[in-house]
Amino acid sequence: MFVLDEDEKAIVETARSFADELLAPNALEWDERKHFPVDVLRKAGSLGLGGIYVREDVGGSELRRLDAVRIFEQLATGCPAVAAYISIHNMATWMIDTYGDEKQRNRWLPGLTSMDLLASYALTEPGVGSDAAALSTKAVRDGDDYLLSGVKQFISGAGSSDVYVIMARTGNEGARGISAFIVPADTPGLSFGANERKMGWNAQPTRQVILDNARVPAANLLGAEGNGFRIAMNGLNGGRLNIAACSMGGAQAALDQTVAYMAQRKAFGSRLLDNTALQFELADMRTSLEAARTLLWRAAAALDADAPDKVELCAMAKRFATDAGFEVANKALQLHGGYGYLAEYGIEKIVRDLRVHQILEGTNEIMRVVVARSVVGAA
Repeated sequence: MFVLDEDEKAIVETARSFADELLAPNALEWDERKHFPVDVLRKAGSLGLGGIYVREDVGGSELRRLDAVRIFEQLATGCPAVAAYISIHNMATWMIDTYGDEKQRNRWLPGLTSMDLLASYALTEPGVGSDAAALSTKAVRDGDDYLLSGVKQFISGAGSSDVYVIMARTGNEGARGISAFIVPADTPGLSFGANERKMGWNAQPTRQVILDNARVPAANLLGAEGNGFRIAMNGLNGGRLNIAACSMGGAQAALDQTVAYMAQRKAFGSRLLDNTALQFELADMRTSLEAARTLLWRAAAALDADAPDKVELCAMAKRFATDAGFEVANKALQLHGGYGYLAEYGIEKIVRDLRVHQILEGTNEIMRVVVARSVVGAA
């Protein structure tokens, strides 16, 4: 797991080259302009980044989750916000590949894996938050269609994506009454709220998805009725790993920039990098990232192996890595002094982007609940 072979090195190097050439040089401008770089996403698709762990017969790369977390870490060194959207796109695309029938797979996945089509994942609702099983969006059967009504909140890519995997209630209250639907952007009755003004992640849009008797063909039901919550949660296992990897990449970039800055900056007659106390700070930052990366790779390997403890390991990795990533980025800002607070240095953007990783894909408090259940249940 920890010594990469030549193929694995090539995968990592390809992702890093993409980040260095197309993401990093533009990240600050995209953040300032709130620009969603669809043209760059299309180029990511041409490299196989639109369906990283999707089967090859529909254009996917059919790689492992372990490969994916390495890819997302490298992408996030260029821009965590764009890397995170690619993660969300991959999550929705994987759900269609895994749970869709052959007609659904052949209709949607060639465009999604190439990123000619972009995908979003719509579970969260305004009044529900972490209690996702209590969602109120409804899907009512009407002949050969379903009519979907409700509002989804905090949906990445909303208004720009072409395909939405939406969870809606087809049955009674609770998780077993939820189903999943593939909803194209041109569906009558589907609309979007304003682009949210956010602390970070400005390079991708975040809007409400509004469903007002949106008519969706019954053929777009993903899996069977009542399986939607299970599909959503299984998708989130991988999504949590990818977001954790994005935290690693952003924090690693912040650490690398900090070392370079401290090598040039002088105070009290010597380089900051020669100060023993500051060296200890760098050592702790490096150690935190290495510990988080090790747990992340362990969890990704467990998900690949369909291990019995995969859910709690994904939760552990998400909680630990996103906390560690934000802490390292925040320390990097501190070590830059006043310059870390200036936008042109890029560190404050990384801090802003990584902060939301502790909230989305299940808050870190919910990750503790998931892990605690596995501990208590084993007692």
